[in-house]
Amino acid sequence: MWDWGSAAFNAVIVTFVFSVYLTDSVGADLDGPFSAATWLSIAIALAGLVIAVTAPVMGQRADRGGRRRRSLAIWTYLTVALTALMVLVDADAPYPWFFVGLLLLALGSITFEFAEVSYFAMLRQVSTPATVGRVSGFGWAMGYFGGIFLLLTAFLGFISGDGDERGLLGISTDGGLNVRLVCLVAAVWFAVFALPVLRSVPENRPRVRSGGDAENGEVDDDGQGDDDKVGLGESYRILWRDLKALWRRDPRTVKFLVASAIFRDGLAGVFTFGAILAVTVYGLAPGDVLIFGVAANVVAALGAAVAGVADDLVGPKVVIIGSLAAMLGTMTVLLFVDGTAMFWIFGLLMCLFVGPAQSASRSFLARLAPPGGDGQMFGLYATTGRAVSFLAPALFGLFTWGFGTDRAGIAGIALVLLIGLLLLLPVRTPTRAETSATWAGTA
Repeated sequence: MWDWGSAAFNAVIVTFVFSVYLTDSVGADLDGPFSAATWLSIAIALAGLVIAVTAPVMGQRADRGGRRRRSLAIWTYLTVALTALMVLVDADAPYPWFFVGLLLLALGSITFEFAEVSYFAMLRQVSTPATVGRVSGFGWAMGYFGGIFLLLTAFLGFISGDGDERGLLGISTDGGLNVRLVCLVAAVWFAVFALPVLRSVPENRPRVRSGGDAENGEVDDDGQGDDDKVGLGESYRILWRDLKALWRRDPRTVKFLVASAIFRDGLAGVFTFGAILAVTVYGLAPGDVLIFGVAANVVAALGAAVAGVADDLVGPKVVIIGSLAAMLGTMTVLLFVDGTAMFWIFGLLMCLFVGPAQSASRSFLARLAPPGGDGQMFGLYATTGRAVSFLAPALFGLFTWGFGTDRAGIAGIALVLLIGLLLLLPVRTPTRAETSATWAGTA
């Protein structure tokens, strides 16, 4: 249900509705050296920098203090509050509301990522070594379905149509009211569907090292984490110490973080540039892009759910390699075909493997994370992803510029996926005994 609800922020706020409203309506006539889209990219980039620097420490502190569920609740409902405040961003008064909207979106991106770190870290609390793949896959599929359902609701109820009143509800467009109310609906949606996980999953145990080192924020005699006594600077020292110990003990975890960061950026590039290519290369009508987007999300959700079962049977590495190889194959075909029919067939076939690769990547790290260190590991998962998030956009732009055609951008994204795949190949899959051992220290 958290995956289902969190789609309100990912799909509605960041991707399809609020960010577009912010740049195309609120900031459409913005004066100054930067366009609205440029300001948006700057805000998101700064938010990404904050996430990259702080996510592992936030996860680590929740691990050590035994406050993972509380951390999830705090960051989730801060995101909800920021989303609800977006209802104030009036298109008829771009100053100061455009910059207020940018601030809300950037802060929301940060709090959402922190919430996601704690949520991902709960994976071992709600699964067993035999079910982790299908649990991760089902959750990822629910996220896709939740996004589809809410987007269709927003479009039909608030946005569709022409004139001064839009949607089946006949909401006024004055000051962008119809879009602003969608933000309020998204906030309520996320707030409601975040409740089940907070009511059902118990708090994790404080992270204990041998001897219970209170100086480093371990566990006091009363069994409670001493996290509040550890400053932020000390948390980074502990993070560096843990990383060195992890490299000595099991370097494949670090290698996996690097490999997954690269191929996950390629997966993100598929959705980021897919709509552009659909229109400019394959002739899909702009009005049909949303329809294709809905179909693509349905296919990706089904793929994630089915692949979750395969994950438990053959292991996450096989699922990821198979998914990336299949995507590379379909992208090769797309480089040489034309027309909307070919794009529908091979575009949807490619999307079928996006969800499985994302879900299996999450379950792979859950199998590798040291007992009690889930939050810190998924914080690093977020950090490494942010660190290489320039790769797919950069190679897409380089290939389109170098070959003089948007079609060549497909090869740029494919190259990112290929590099991630090659880096993953030597990373050994955890054995069943190793996977079971990592569950031993999980509350």
